[in-house]
Amino acid sequence: MENIRLVLVILLSFIALLLWEEWQRDYAEPAPAATTAANDAKPADLPTPAAAKPDVPTAGAQMSAPAANAAAPTIAPVVVETDLFRAEINPVGAVLQRLELKRYPLSLDKDAALFTLFANDEQRVMLAQSGLKAAEASPDHYAQYTTSAQRYEMTDGQDQLDVALTWRSPEGVEVTRRFTFKRGSYEIDQAFEIRNASGAEWKAHPYDQLQRLQPQTKRSMTTPTFTGAAFSSPEKKYEKFKFDELEDEPISRDAIGGWTALVEHYFVAAIIPPADLSQHYYSTAVGEGRFVVGYYGPEIAVPAGESRTVASRLYAGPKIQDVLPTVAPGLELTVDYGALWFIAKILFWLLEKIHALFGNWGIAIILLTLSVKLMFFPLSAAGYRSMARMRKVQPRLVALKERFGDDRAKMNQAMMDLYKQEKINPLGGCLPILVQIPVFIALYWVLLESVELRQAPFMLWIKDLSIKDPYFVLPVLMTASMWAQTKMNPAPLDPIQAKVMQIMPLAFGVFFAFFPAGLVLYWFVNNVLSMAQQWYVTKQIEAAA
Repeated sequence: MENIRLVLVILLSFIALLLWEEWQRDYAEPAPAATTAANDAKPADLPTPAAAKPDVPTAGAQMSAPAANAAAPTIAPVVVETDLFRAEINPVGAVLQRLELKRYPLSLDKDAALFTLFANDEQRVMLAQSGLKAAEASPDHYAQYTTSAQRYEMTDGQDQLDVALTWRSPEGVEVTRRFTFKRGSYEIDQAFEIRNASGAEWKAHPYDQLQRLQPQTKRSMTTPTFTGAAFSSPEKKYEKFKFDELEDEPISRDAIGGWTALVEHYFVAAIIPPADLSQHYYSTAVGEGRFVVGYYGPEIAVPAGESRTVASRLYAGPKIQDVLPTVAPGLELTVDYGALWFIAKILFWLLEKIHALFGNWGIAIILLTLSVKLMFFPLSAAGYRSMARMRKVQPRLVALKERFGDDRAKMNQAMMDLYKQEKINPLGGCLPILVQIPVFIALYWVLLESVELRQAPFMLWIKDLSIKDPYFVLPVLMTASMWAQTKMNPAPLDPIQAKVMQIMPLAFGVFFAFFPAGLVLYWFVNNVLSMAQQWYVTKQIEAAA
């Protein structure tokens, strides 16, 4: 059929349009009003209940917000240094207000700053807050804690580091907020150790929450990834919410087990309560562009003279796919590969196994491409045979066009008769490309979403496969390979289609110039292998003729 290549062009353009629309949805410029609100916020100060909505959870009349704490004195933070973290804990509320990830610099420059997951400054606001909320004075995340040291450091040979802050009530209730950092782990154990030295029973609701200022995102050609909140329960393993959705429909769920998190490109912060207790999960828009996600648990009662410990966990770090399932069920789903996740999972598994053998993600991509081409060779060979037969009858098709002129009905009928006579499937030539499309899209998400490939080098000038080629060498090579492929295929009879096919390599080359270098490497190697397969199949047909 004469229009089959035009159909293919439309199909590929449609896929490109879908990708572009996804970029726009996830990384469109915020509305002017939202931008102004975010800029007017004062991230250097902890939010106070005097804001549009209190950021302390409520559970009935006895869980009202604490008094405004805007006049709280500035206190030096507790500094924590481990093998993975450089952290700061604010003694006001025992808030984890800064968390730098030592193994994840912002760039490959020698003196590059570290990626900061938790921060409380002009560029970024993201905090881990927790507390116990009682009817009377209680250690919520505005309470004043004390500590025996201002700096804690994990030494060589030390497997874990405990950081303790203490709050005391006038009645004699003492609460120790304990953070336990473990060597080699992005999971932080948290606990409230309650000792009731008062003369009466003490009751409170524990809560954990994450607070974030909605980021001002810009359109990006290379990072169309999700930023927002996530929630998991035994009933539904993974739900995600954009910040705008949380403002309109806040989370309010009860579940035994589960977790809630803030998710962004490559990284996640998740709070995980005890799995055997029913928790109420919530979200709140607290004003000034800030959002809170968290949970509060059932009321605990500590009799006079007794003690009680309330524990939870915080995962704060990269979305490492081998680690996340061991932290909490469903947490691995924060690595969001989109609709073709089932293909992406297989591709990443293969990439990881090959990388384990060769230690280079670029080589892993090349060998993965080779594996995919070998797997689909029977299907590709059928397509190449169809194209070889099409090339063979090309002179007869030209003669039919000259014979019937503008009578398209007779022309199409004559072409169909010729295809039937020569046993040619006009759709067969499209199969090699159509097979590649799902793999291409799935690999696109693997390269974008897998933190394992972040800043992964290949060779020579390719220092990071997850970003575009800095010198555009690979896009040029890919364009040349696409152009060479068009020369191996029979030219369309329609002059307009012929021009489109000539322009396509250049158009795709420009488009791919902004794609991750690893993806362009895959497409270039795929083109070279496709040409080798097509040459082999064509020679076989010519030899048999």
